[in-house]
Amino acid sequence: MGGTSVEAEISVQTGTGVLAALEALGYPATRIDHGPDFVSKLQAAQPAVVFNALHGGDGEDGTVQAVLEHLGLPYQGSGVRACAIAMDKWVSKAILRALDIPTPRGVRMTQTQALAADAMQCVGLPCVIKPRAQGSAVGVTIVRDAVAWPDAVRDATVGGDEILIEEYIEGREFTVAILEDHALPIVEITPHDAFYSYAAKYTPGGSTHTVPAQLPPAQIEQLQRAALAFHQALGARDYSRIDILLDRGGRIAVLECNTLPGLTRLSLFPDAARAAGLSYEGLVERLVLCALSRGRP
Repeated sequence: MGGTSVEAEISVQTGTGVLAALEALGYPATRIDHGPDFVSKLQAAQPAVVFNALHGGDGEDGTVQAVLEHLGLPYQGSGVRACAIAMDKWVSKAILRALDIPTPRGVRMTQTQALAADAMQCVGLPCVIKPRAQGSAVGVTIVRDAVAWPDAVRDATVGGDEILIEEYIEGREFTVAILEDHALPIVEITPHDAFYSYAAKYTPGGSTHTVPAQLPPAQIEQLQRAALAFHQALGARDYSRIDILLDRGGRIAVLECNTLPGLTRLSLFPDAARAAGLSYEGLVERLVLCALSRGRP
């Protein structure tokens, strides 16, 4: 847990929750912080399973997954390829388009290109500016006027020089949790601010999670089917969480797939699991068993 990404604090919250759950279940568990010596610590511990509680950065982009496979250590969650693709929002959008799943219209640019005089004409206003590879809504801004544009571009480079500029779709926001190739009850997210920002995600009272979401059966099926198709096309395994917008006309737009969803006490995935009758501890155990069932890579 931990690490050096901008999501390190959330990783510690996930890791602390998972560690407490494992101890409550009777599993002998050891905390390992992701620092320069984490590989030697893993080699010394020789765990039966590694529970990867990292978020963002090399913990979620396939790098740590590759290290664990090199060490022959089973771990929960998606493998190297799926993590790398899902972390890259631009490549993810290409997969969605290939699947004929609607996704917001957008372009990718470097910071220099985005700060050019004519950059705003590519998508128009309002729009959403975000890092190409980042999670937890870090560096994401809804831009409604030209004055906010330069700061939004600079904020989005927290994940690297390339950013995404997407059309802004006004409507309702949902997330579909996938557990072992089954869609869990849909969660509707109602932020108490302008959008579901980092603060709204992790501040108590920052948002309301309605689960199961109040949608007609046909729309529930549509969202779950799209989420599962995306999960499978990425080659994701064990669990993931797919964010989806529903515009005022009832049309869906799939945003992204999180292959290492947060498991803090305020996170969306545990909410969906509880709605399916699975406790937090039960969810953690399911994920451990997923890793154990695969054996050593």
